[in-house]
Amino acid sequence: MGGRQSSAGDLLQLVRSGRATTRGALQQVTGLSRATVGQRLDRLFRAGWLREGAAGPVDSPLGGRPSVRLEFDTSHAVVLAADLGTRRARAAVLTLDGTPLAERVGPLSVADGPGRVLDELGSWFAGLLDEAGCGAEGVCGIGLAVPGPVDTATGRVVQPPIMPGWDGYDIRGRLRRALAGRTSCPVAGTVPVLVDNDANLMAYGEQRAGFPDCGAFVLVKVSTGIGAGVIVDGAVYRGIDGGAGDIGHVRVPQGADTLCRCGSYGCLAAVASGRAVAQRLARAGVAAESGSDVRALLAAGHPEAVRLTRQAGRAVGEVLATVVTLLNPGVLMIAGDLAGTPFLTGVRELLYQRALPRATARLEVVTARLGQRAGLVGAGALVVEELYAPGRVEERLLALGV
Repeated sequence: MGGRQSSAGDLLQLVRSGRATTRGALQQVTGLSRATVGQRLDRLFRAGWLREGAAGPVDSPLGGRPSVRLEFDTSHAVVLAADLGTRRARAAVLTLDGTPLAERVGPLSVADGPGRVLDELGSWFAGLLDEAGCGAEGVCGIGLAVPGPVDTATGRVVQPPIMPGWDGYDIRGRLRRALAGRTSCPVAGTVPVLVDNDANLMAYGEQRAGFPDCGAFVLVKVSTGIGAGVIVDGAVYRGIDGGAGDIGHVRVPQGADTLCRCGSYGCLAAVASGRAVAQRLARAGVAAESGSDVRALLAAGHPEAVRLTRQAGRAVGEVLATVVTLLNPGVLMIAGDLAGTPFLTGVRELLYQRALPRATARLEVVTARLGQRAGLVGAGALVVEELYAPGRVEERLLALGV
């Protein structure tokens, strides 16, 4: 970093990462003069993004006064985050370090269409802001997780198999209008909105929270459908247009005659998702319609649910043998309604049988740590990392006039 003129955004990044948290350390890392560092820090202080903490160690080997520690002020704004499932949603007001100030979980079906769902979500956000004692003017951004592939450049869902009516819809615009209309805050109509696939954001949240040093991390979500999120060197890998990780539509031999919701036959999701297991249970006379119903049956130790879930895990494990061989991750995490001992056992049986020993020698296969909140955590973190990245910091400081 010292080889170029470090911006205020670069200095903020150094402080946020913990790499340099005093004025002296910033001078050493960047090669900037004391005066230049002071000028750039002053802009961050005026924006309210930095604050002074407790005195730290003396920077200079010659002694002197203890240096003042610089801290990212995570209380100067809030993030709105939501995780849409197929039939339920979770939304929250978060501080910039991910602490929830208010949270709501309730029924909200993506099958009702984007207009109705996003309007309702705007109403949820307005209520949560009131509950948290925040005004909409304090919202720096909105993060939204959805159960379908997303073109993150536009924030639009692309040909989602289980989100009828959402293909190409202007999610960002509708959600901004919904929030502005329910808070009577004009600023809410311009707030940045980031939309991404739910498995991507779950993976982002889980990797940052529990495995920050893992350079290749894969999370597989098995609920109504099946999808995967891939984190490489701390960033979400999305592919060319957001389609990376869509393993639910890999064709598997055992599903050759099974119709998937995407219109094709033989997809992994058609034979091994929570919905597929629920359908098999229903045909056996067990009351089940969705992955959440299967989860409840597993919690109760229902023997047929356990057997079919383990069978589904074997089907997924066979596909994951290829994923692990290709990506060589350090962590493979299983999440979603079916995540638990029966499914994990099935995954391990086929994964270790089919993948080369070298590909699994250093692999950890685990279940989700953040539970139902992983998507929210990831959505909030994505907003913060995007809006406080060095390039965006400079852009936003200029907009603030500092």
